[in-house]
Amino acid sequence: MLRLFKSAPSPVARFLDGRVGYAVGDIHGRSDLLGDMIALLEKRSVDDTRPGGPPIVIFLGDYVDRGPDSAGVLDQLIAGGPARSERRYLRGNHEQSLMAFLDDPRSNRGWMMQGGAETLLSYGVQPPAFAAPEAVWRDTAALLRDRMPTAHLEFLKNLERFVELGDYAFVHAGVDVSRALDEQPDEALYWAREAFIASKKPFSHRVVHGHTPVDEPYADARRIAVDTGAYASGILTAARFEGDGVSFVSVRRANANISAPVRPLAAAEVNW
Repeated sequence: MLRLFKSAPSPVARFLDGRVGYAVGDIHGRSDLLGDMIALLEKRSVDDTRPGGPPIVIFLGDYVDRGPDSAGVLDQLIAGGPARSERRYLRGNHEQSLMAFLDDPRSNRGWMMQGGAETLLSYGVQPPAFAAPEAVWRDTAALLRDRMPTAHLEFLKNLERFVELGDYAFVHAGVDVSRALDEQPDEALYWAREAFIASKKPFSHRVVHGHTPVDEPYADARRIAVDTGAYASGILTAARFEGDGVSFVSVRRANANISAPVRPLAAAEVNW
């Protein structure tokens, strides 16, 4: 049985024995940064392979919206990079919003103001005026569904809600600390923010999440945050796990020229 509260200080969290892991933060349509991160992790994969298997790369969700190339991001993820690794893919609130728009476009047209307009444009679909009639919104959703490859739709339908590895819970946004990991509601996993971040209550796992942008990756004994606002900052970050150690690696591009060569940031070791 999962324990939600502990009377004694929590032991140091450990990743799976004999494995290395990476958790990649929110990508938001930055296919250029994703390509750089995949290339970086592929270079590291030989050194990161252990007797227990190859590195495990967990993508924390929010692949679409805001940035210029959501379609290209999904293409890369579906293609299977980085090579020589095991890959897991979480659902974020933006994937949730995209799928809700396809099911009921006019009721979910607010997605346009959350970056959905950029996603439509990446598939060659023009966003309608917000006050457009319901029939226009239905036609827009139908055209988007038609323009999206079947592989993209299947990928979005089959994203995981959370991943549990060792003493870590990998989620998109956060958790409701009053519930066990396998009883988390979608609202917490995809949308949690202020209450989860401000809480000091212990949880059964050390939580690794994106969703809430930070200037620099953050780690304490309770949670690790790796969303460095890639679509606006030009910095995509991943946390690396081995044993009880945590470090961070990032790739960066100038937003004024997204085709500029990658300039990796130095990895900063943080142990808790």
